[in-house]
Amino acid sequence: MSAALSQLMPVDVLTFGETMGSIRSAGLVRLGGSMSMSLGGAETNVAIGLARLGHSVRWTGRLGDDEVGAFALRSLRAENVATDAVVIDAERTTGLMLLEARFAGVSRALYYRSSSAGSALTSRDLEASLDAAPRILHLSGITPALSPAAAEATLWAASEARKRGILVSFDVNYRAKLWDAAAASTVLTRLAGYADIVIASDDELSLVSAGIDEEYAVNALHGRGVRDVIIKRGAEGATGWSEGAVVHQDALPVAAVDTVGAGDAFTAGYLSALLDGEAMVARLRRGAVLGAFAVAASGDWENLPTRSELALADRTAGSTIR
Repeated sequence: MSAALSQLMPVDVLTFGETMGSIRSAGLVRLGGSMSMSLGGAETNVAIGLARLGHSVRWTGRLGDDEVGAFALRSLRAENVATDAVVIDAERTTGLMLLEARFAGVSRALYYRSSSAGSALTSRDLEASLDAAPRILHLSGITPALSPAAAEATLWAASEARKRGILVSFDVNYRAKLWDAAAASTVLTRLAGYADIVIASDDELSLVSAGIDEEYAVNALHGRGVRDVIIKRGAEGATGWSEGAVVHQDALPVAAVDTVGAGDAFTAGYLSALLDGEAMVARLRRGAVLGAFAVAASGDWENLPTRSELALADRTAGSTIR
């Protein structure tokens, strides 16, 4: 370990995983046409959302020694996300994701990430970042789907964080194109056992907790030591289960332009309010606000608000600030 990495500054939130070039097509990819590149990755979406709200965040992972990797570093640094523990992999390329709009509000992702730099993540890549003692470790179920090594690294980080008293936030984020449900459930169930907070969509809960219904599955997670279980319900809002209390937050009414990244935006809002010491009601509310910002414009994270802009969600539709 280098001297520089052994002296990383502590941050509010540490997250890791794979970030990619996210290429959006104006139409069908097979027909060609104009495309534009941005940054894609669930964990970096969360990192940017938190950084815009004024929290200190570090993202780590592996990037290729290529132009897309340089673009990723530049984009994250421009958003005040610390990248001082990122590993540049000279032997592998940075992954790519192509997004094409197929129907109103429905997009399809095409991945080019097999054997990418991000898939080569190891526990050694994460040691210095954990040693810097972040307040929260946030991880997703996407990273362990990338390779056996990445799965081992994710499980190690979650276990180590739990041992060290670092709060662990885990967003299930199941990706059927990366692994099947049975393989995913085996790993994701183990990850949930290390988590203080489990975030899942209503159709992902069964991957981390068996049960005849939602309440049973949630109680089983509580029995394993999970403090908060957050169920994301898309346009129907989100529900938080904590210490026997159940709180529901409706989604904010907004014309949806692009739903990609909405779940990550919600997670960023929830963790932001948690860092601010807010109760469950306020955490879900801030999550809903960031989710509304995310879907109101195209892009995974580009439209996420700064802290001063959070109050815009309370404005009447059609109003203009002068």
